[in-house]
Amino acid sequence: MTQRKIPPFRADHVGSFLRPATLLEARAKFRAGSLPKAQLREAEDVAIRDIVRFQEDLGLNGITDGEFRRTYFHVDFLEQLEGVETRGGIATSFRNALGTEVNFAPPVMHVTQKLRHVQAIQVEDFRFLRSATQRTPKVTIPSPTMLHFRGGRGAISKEAYPDLEAFYDDVAACYREELRQLGAAGCNYVQLDDTNLAYLCDAKMREGARQRGDDPDELPRRYARLINAAIADRPSGMTVCVHLCRGNFQSAWVAEGGYEPVAEVLFNDLAVDGYFLEYDDARSGTFAPLRFVPKGKIVVLGLVSTKVGTLESKDELKRRIDEAAGFVPLDQLCLSPQCGFSSTVHGNEIARESQATKLRLVTETAREVWGTA
Repeated sequence: MTQRKIPPFRADHVGSFLRPATLLEARAKFRAGSLPKAQLREAEDVAIRDIVRFQEDLGLNGITDGEFRRTYFHVDFLEQLEGVETRGGIATSFRNALGTEVNFAPPVMHVTQKLRHVQAIQVEDFRFLRSATQRTPKVTIPSPTMLHFRGGRGAISKEAYPDLEAFYDDVAACYREELRQLGAAGCNYVQLDDTNLAYLCDAKMREGARQRGDDPDELPRRYARLINAAIADRPSGMTVCVHLCRGNFQSAWVAEGGYEPVAEVLFNDLAVDGYFLEYDDARSGTFAPLRFVPKGKIVVLGLVSTKVGTLESKDELKRRIDEAAGFVPLDQLCLSPQCGFSSTVHGNEIARESQATKLRLVTETAREVWGTA
């Protein structure tokens, strides 16, 4: 089997890790005004060096900073664009594997004026990560769709954007500039975290989009055009993948449903190099939508759950990989957990040591299936 020397790797992961207690304490002190920002940065640096060694020791080739400098996977990035403000949240009922409802109000970004990329957002964080590892540093950023879906037209200033197409154009321009600067700094692996394409697989979420005035059948196409425009000028040699998620807050999710409603657009209209797809349980549906995957694109099967501590069976993982290979060639498949361990600073309800156990399972299984991690 072909060894993958470029990302995504046979054994890969989505990116975030449980924050260590020392970092949580430093963040609390910073919020209280008793710790200067420079000292918070130092605490983050120490924690990131530790999580880099952790990943390397497990045999992973794609290395992230654990998203240790963020509170939310998306908000911290998006609100650094000029014209974006965070206000309140949308009360949402998440559900976990026990059937328990978890109430959460994810922050909503409002576009209050013309969008502009006024400063590098991830470049310094990338440079630090690159200095801490000899392997491939991966930068995870929110998908540009995150500025639209949750609030819809109502969260975008009609004074700034009477024509919504101009909004999409400006979002894409902001992302092109960020990717240009990341590429100039040497970054060659970027992951776009996108809940919205996965949410559009859920009947309730599709109805919510209709109520906001959007057509859930057209949105995947519009989002594909947005993402394509955002990554259109990415530097040669930069791999861009998209990760689809149905919600990941304290081991709970908000959406369900297989990929069928978005599959054709997802795999054929979206000009990314690879896909990190949730497939850890029945709520993600079957592998049948993978029949739309064209030659040359990589699918990273998220078969290992970050939501529960129970360890998956290696034999079951191999069986499911074989099943997926009935729809897309094995050489176009990789393996990962279905999501990060801590998409928000709150973290999933999973033991810290389970992170190593789960990721070790991923790397061992990948070596046995493909001959390499």
